[in-house]
Amino acid sequence: MEIMSPQNTRVKEWAGLQEKKHRDKAGKYIIEGIHLVQEALLAEADVECLAYDLDKGMPAELKPLLQSVQGMEVIGVSAAVIAKCSSTGTPQPVFAIVRKGQQGLEAILAKRDSWVMVLDGVQDPGNVGTIIRSADAAGADGVILGKGCADLYNPKTLRSTMGSMFHLPVVEGELSGILPQARERGALVVSTSLTGVESCYTHDFHGSQWLLIGSEGQGISPQAAALVDKSIIIPMAGRAESLNAAMAATILLFEGMRQRGIQRQ
Repeated sequence: MEIMSPQNTRVKEWAGLQEKKHRDKAGKYIIEGIHLVQEALLAEADVECLAYDLDKGMPAELKPLLQSVQGMEVIGVSAAVIAKCSSTGTPQPVFAIVRKGQQGLEAILAKRDSWVMVLDGVQDPGNVGTIIRSADAAGADGVILGKGCADLYNPKTLRSTMGSMFHLPVVEGELSGILPQARERGALVVSTSLTGVESCYTHDFHGSQWLLIGSEGQGISPQAAALVDKSIIIPMAGRAESLNAAMAATILLFEGMRQRGIQRQ
C-alpha cells in the first residue's frame, strides 16, 4: 500500500498523534526513526502500522524484523507525508503507529525486592526520557510517572528514552494510590533532599526500594513527601546548589546497581 498525499485522512490522524489529546482519544502514539521503530519491533510492541519513505526505501535494519511481525501494515509514503507526521525539523525516513499497552503496575508491585524509580511532577520530557533510559541501564524493575510529569508518549520523551521504554514497565498514575501499595508490600520509599542526613553512598540500597525524584523547580510535593520513609542526600564538593532530576536519578540508580550487584543479563 502507498499513500502520497499529506491530505489523506489517515495521514491527518497520524499527524494528530503529535498532540496528547489525540493520543489519549485514540489510545495510540507515534514513534519516529529507525532506532525507535527497531526497538518497538524487537520488543514485540503492538505496532499497528509502519510507514517508510518510498524514495529512500525500507531501512535495511528493519527488513529482517518484518517477517516475524503479525498484523502490522507496511505502508510506503511520500516525503511530504513523512514531513507532516514528524515532530522534528529533519524528519526520519520511517515512523510507526503503536497502540498503547497495559501498564503493568501489578507486575512491579508483585516483584520481590522491587527496584523502582518514581517521578513526582518532573515536567521536562528530556529528563523523563533520560531517567527511563537510566533506569533501564541500571536494571530497575520499572518507572512510575506521577501526576504532573511529562507525558510518556510525548515525542521528546520517546526520543530521550532511546527505546528503553520498550525494555521495562513504565506506569503513569497517582502516587497517592501507588506508593501506599508499595509500602504495604514492604518497599522503602526513599527520596533525595538537601537536608538529608545520610549520604546516598552510605545508604543501603538492598531490598525493595522505590526511589522518589521531585520536579526540577518545586521538588517533591507535600502529598508525596508524606509517604517518604527516608531522605538521603547526594553530596557535592563544588559550588552547584543542586543537580537536575535526570542527573540525580542516575546517580542513585547506579549507586544502587553497584550495591545490589546487578549484572547485565
